[in-house]
Amino acid sequence: MSGSVDVDHRGGVAILSLNNPPVNGLSFSVRTALAAQLDAALTDEAIQAIVVTGTGRMFCGGADIREFSQPTPPETPYLPSVINNIEASAKPVVAAIHGVAAGGGLEIALACHARLASPGTRVGLPEVTLGIVPGAGGTQRMPRLIDVEAALDLIANGKLIRAEKAKQFGFIDEIVESDLLETAITRARTLLGTALRRTSSLENSIIEAKGKPSIFDTFRSNLAKRARGFDAPYACVECIEAAVSLPFADGLTKEHQIFRKLIESDQSKAQRHAFFAEREVSKIPGIPKDTPTQDITTAAVVGFGTMGRSITMNLANAGIPVTVFDVSQEALDRGLKIVKKSYISSVSKGQLTQTDMDKRLALISLTLDYTNTKDVDVVIEAALEELALKKEIFSQLDAVCKTDTILTTNTSTLDINEIASVTKRPEKVIGTHFFNPANVMRLMENVRGVKTSKHTIATIMKLSKTIGKIGVLVGVCDGFVGNRMLYAYRRQADFLLEEGAQPQQIDKVLYDFGMPMGPFQMADLAGLDIGWQIRKGQAATRPKHLRYSPVADRLCELGRFGQKTGAGWYRYEKGSRTPKQDPVVEALIRKVSDGLGITRRPVSDDEIIPRCFYPLINEGAKILQEGIALRASDIDVIWMCGYGFPRFRGGPMFWADLIGIDTIYNTMSRLYDEHGDWFEPAPLLAKLAKEDKGFGDL
Repeated sequence: MSGSVDVDHRGGVAILSLNNPPVNGLSFSVRTALAAQLDAALTDEAIQAIVVTGTGRMFCGGADIREFSQPTPPETPYLPSVINNIEASAKPVVAAIHGVAAGGGLEIALACHARLASPGTRVGLPEVTLGIVPGAGGTQRMPRLIDVEAALDLIANGKLIRAEKAKQFGFIDEIVESDLLETAITRARTLLGTALRRTSSLENSIIEAKGKPSIFDTFRSNLAKRARGFDAPYACVECIEAAVSLPFADGLTKEHQIFRKLIESDQSKAQRHAFFAEREVSKIPGIPKDTPTQDITTAAVVGFGTMGRSITMNLANAGIPVTVFDVSQEALDRGLKIVKKSYISSVSKGQLTQTDMDKRLALISLTLDYTNTKDVDVVIEAALEELALKKEIFSQLDAVCKTDTILTTNTSTLDINEIASVTKRPEKVIGTHFFNPANVMRLMENVRGVKTSKHTIATIMKLSKTIGKIGVLVGVCDGFVGNRMLYAYRRQADFLLEEGAQPQQIDKVLYDFGMPMGPFQMADLAGLDIGWQIRKGQAATRPKHLRYSPVADRLCELGRFGQKTGAGWYRYEKGSRTPKQDPVVEALIRKVSDGLGITRRPVSDDEIIPRCFYPLINEGAKILQEGIALRASDIDVIWMCGYGFPRFRGGPMFWADLIGIDTIYNTMSRLYDEHGDWFEPAPLLAKLAKEDKGFGDL
């Protein structure tokens, strides 16, 4: 156990400072110390008032999540009881909030008799992002301090907001520009002898909400799309509804019951796993945290197509000047026009100010000459996915760029070592696989070659964070981690079509599982021609016994490339992105099945999930065994952040552990016997099943 509470006395005011770096988390020891110091201050006749604050850079980041899965020591006080004692205190208690007050930290503050905050402090109850509800009175006190509809939005969406906005809502009393602690001490003294404002007794917003009983059903219906599949947001609504309909003490009991139920759920375990997994990706064996990195103050992007445009926006959004190269002025002008249109849309939606838009556009310069990239710190190549073209580009960049410029490629499949081989600086070549659209998607799959230096890796991992990405380091293989596993997933979806399923059936089952869309809708969105070109390029080297379904190729031969042509796996009416079932596709699939000698059969919905996801997990096991990914949790981050694998399932490898590795191994073994090589269980999968272990044990 770590952490404590520091105590200072100033003229009859006890200052209790949470001390558990880096975020002053409410560990077992902090809660124990807070309860003890609070009791001491309440029983000390020399103490007239109390100020609660935090040491270091913040007030309190909330619970120590690592302790959620540990047994609570018997001497540790129950946090809601400590908080109730704060509110019930006969002596004024003032919260002096700076930096961040989140989760349990804010719940402490909500029970205080006044809340003061430094400018820019961020406050909120983000427990829903961990698959739980606030468990120490947050869902009961917040709706008593502010409008109930505002409380629903803040709590069910897990929002952290600035203290200035919180003051407008009504749960921060004052923004303190001067000395926060001294002001809080003064405020505590002014409350002496007054009727203390106890949050639990406030009723105005509760009474108002009782007159609008439909607000809860309306909010639930609005949650349907953005919270699809998640339990915790709806549980938050249930708790707040209890705050309105039940006495305060009963509402606390209801909140606690829901909290305990959720914390033991698979969803919460998955979301907590995701929380830690995203922080673990930056820890790279052999590359210490203090590895020197190169300052990236300028950048260049080669290629102003779809990916180049969004990568350029990423850099400009982070304040990095970026020079964009393309082979024609027309391509540059068209690209800049689209970038401007995107920024204008953000301004019109209130997501960006006109001033910020102008600043970002001013950071973008266009060129037709490679030599104008010679002084930048990093170049990100985003040209077509053709190895010969990329090697030509890297050869030219190597000739003109300064010797310490890092050269990166946005390839999603190609060999980084081959690309690096045409340069005199292979140690400064690395893959930066962005995901489309790069200005929105959080993942950046960073691919190290055999000669990529530690310095280069550390620099690019840092750049990922600078531009708002979650960078995951992987090794070189066809498709790296994400796309290599995607191939396994897509192959099985295609084989299921040959056997008797339809695209709309598979898409619906996988959407209901939690994916943002099924594989066939996704293919239509991305464009079928891209995969077609890749498959044609791989035809000469593909092992003959590892076939793929020709259905997609037959569609492409008809000029059906997806939404861009109005037809792919589905048909699309002009100006619409809504997929329509197409008899032409059904007939084509039947023709392919007949040509392959496959007798079609009814495919049940229950068969689709194992057929698509178990081979994906099996491929992940191979990737781990080959050392392409550092950790199973890194694979989970890649699939959650890059491919939309539902966060409430924790990523494919975590989900596999929940299902049971033996279940997956036995299913893969059966499918291998029935269908052949695509289903051969990975040696690591077999080993874990035999040892009754999971990927989390590696």
